[in-house]
Amino acid sequence: MERPDDRIPSVLRFAAELVAWVATPWALSTYSWLLAVLAVVVLVGLPTVFSTPGDKAQVIIPVSGTVTILLVLLQLAAAVIAAWSVWPVYAAVLVSLLVAATLVTERRRWWWLLSTDRHTG
Repeated sequence: MERPDDRIPSVLRFAAELVAWVATPWALSTYSWLLAVLAVVVLVGLPTVFSTPGDKAQVIIPVSGTVTILLVLLQLAAAVIAAWSVWPVYAAVLVSLLVAATLVTERRRWWWLLSTDRHTG
């Protein structure tokens, strides 16, 4: 199975990740600056260090496609939860729509990540 073209899903995924990187520490900073810093380390660091071979050009620690999908879901959940907790309703609704669009467009990539006969394209 060849890696699907994921230019549009990548843009949506990156936008949602940016929201998670901004909104999550913002939400957690009301409780603890240490939690806010830890959130950034987790949300940025884990996907940087752990990736599926063929999905990124540089793989530091290879993991299965399932782990990559779970890391994306963590980012998307963080974006929605944090946006609803700290931003106005209209912004949280926009973030929710962005995450929904990301989930829809990620399906082909996720099937590829889960496939046993994965090849890079």
